[in-house]
Amino acid sequence: MTVHIGAKAGEIAETVLMPGDPLRAEWAAQTFLTDAVRVHKVRGMYGFTGTWKGHRVSIQGSGMGMPSLSIYANELIRDFGVQTLIRIGSCGGMQPQVKVRDVILAMTASTLSTPSRGIFKDLNFAPCADYGLLSAAHAAAVARKVPVHVGGIYSSDVFYDERPDLNEQMTRHGILGVEMEAAELYNLAARHGRRALAVLTVSDHLQTGEALPAEDRERSFGDMVHIALEAAFA
Repeated sequence: MTVHIGAKAGEIAETVLMPGDPLRAEWAAQTFLTDAVRVHKVRGMYGFTGTWKGHRVSIQGSGMGMPSLSIYANELIRDFGVQTLIRIGSCGGMQPQVKVRDVILAMTASTLSTPSRGIFKDLNFAPCADYGLLSAAHAAAVARKVPVHVGGIYSSDVFYDERPDLNEQMTRHGILGVEMEAAELYNLAARHGRRALAVLTVSDHLQTGEALPAEDRERSFGDMVHIALEAAFA
């Protein structure tokens, strides 16, 4: 048990999926895990543990933004011995070939700042995914015939961005999509020698203004969870 995670020793699996929304964590646990049990509810940031195809899995909400994710990822790694952390979440598309409902596998995550910046100081560290997870996730997406893109994403500090100049440069340099958590997850995984990946569903598009209707989100997010689970235990 930690300050922010109320689970007891042994109640969290070595593999954890991390959606931002705790209610999405609940939905994913009820939909994909066998014998899922809620192991804590501190601050309403639910965590669940169950099994998938005989493998023990936990699903833990991370909250919105890198500072929030950093708290949960640090405690999962440090206090519960988690070895594999996969972010499952939504993102905004930034390239014309990336469509709403597509899945992005974040090979790298660029950012202006993360909670780790104080450690790196002048170094522009390039956080990246675990290649084994990345490769397995791509194979799983292809097998499911899910449109998938592999490349760099942008982890933003803010949701209501007012930097069209920055968005223009990211698009120019091939950034596939924008979200708010993956860069810090990759930093922490690198620091502690753990495996990490972000599997993201494109829920809206910065260029076209298209957005995924609410009634379609669950089906599209289901592909993302399947891909994450297949990758974790490939």
